[in-house]
Amino acid sequence: MPRPATLRLGTRGSQLALWQARTVAERLVESGGPPCEIVVIKTSGDQLQAVPLSEVGGKRLFVKEIEEALLRHEIDLAVHSSKDMPALLPEGLSIAGVLPREDPLDAIVLPAASAETPASTIEALIATLGQTPKIGTGSVRRIAQLTRLWPNAHFSPIRGNLDTRLRKLDEGDHDALVLAAAGLRRLGFASRISLAIPASACVPAPGQGIVAVEVRSDDARVAGAVARIDDHRAHVALVAERAVVEALGGGCQTPIGALAVPIDDASFEIVAVVVAVDGSRAVRASGRGPVGDAASIGAKVAARLIADGAAEILENLESHD
Repeated sequence: MPRPATLRLGTRGSQLALWQARTVAERLVESGGPPCEIVVIKTSGDQLQAVPLSEVGGKRLFVKEIEEALLRHEIDLAVHSSKDMPALLPEGLSIAGVLPREDPLDAIVLPAASAETPASTIEALIATLGQTPKIGTGSVRRIAQLTRLWPNAHFSPIRGNLDTRLRKLDEGDHDALVLAAAGLRRLGFASRISLAIPASACVPAPGQGIVAVEVRSDDARVAGAVARIDDHRAHVALVAERAVVEALGGGCQTPIGALAVPIDDASFEIVAVVVAVDGSRAVRASGRGPVGDAASIGAKVAARLIADGAAEILENLESHD
């Protein structure tokens, strides 16, 4: 039997991106698919480490060059953290499959010297950090929501590999970091999570914790191989969450949160939020229904947000850009 042709898998070169790429490659082979050659592509986001993402175009800078390589047939598939992907994909590209979702919540990480006992609640964490902590995060969405908990906190961006971020935290640059729990867990740093922030306090980014595999829409061979490793529950959640962002017209650096979770194999529920950048106002909406209606339910939740004032928040954001 002839050996299947090797697929060229495009990815960023960060610790987490390489973990994601290797995991997709392993699962493709385990499912009977072709082996992969991992192609590391340096993106604009990687090259602009010193500049806050909100000032240079948002997280799409982490996928742009990879998607261009896919469209030029320089690679056969691309692996991304789905929260980095734009709500509308470039023409000719599609998401063929996703891995099972890891913990989607945001996590507070305290310095190693003060993190012996994880905080059990947000209230306990606020008591530990006080009213004016130095919190490392460059995410507009996180800052907007956490400002409602810590009105006098000092937020500052922190970039780089996870090891670098944790080292800076432990050296005293920050009192706490806010990171995706998924990345910490996948890279073996689950013990550093002091508190997973409940969605009632901070709704995570759409797609957070989901690894997406992007292909050319007309490449049936690669799409078919990827479909064999697709996790249906995670894919339903991603469709619903991305539908919220698309209907709101938001980007990766817009203060929009969305989280869909399964109720059972046939249905799911979703909560979404739009928050003013200064935390002064937040609009929340939720919905539930059958998995086959994921996109329409996400769009309906977005319509409720708009009806309750989210459009005004987003317009104010645009007027200040």
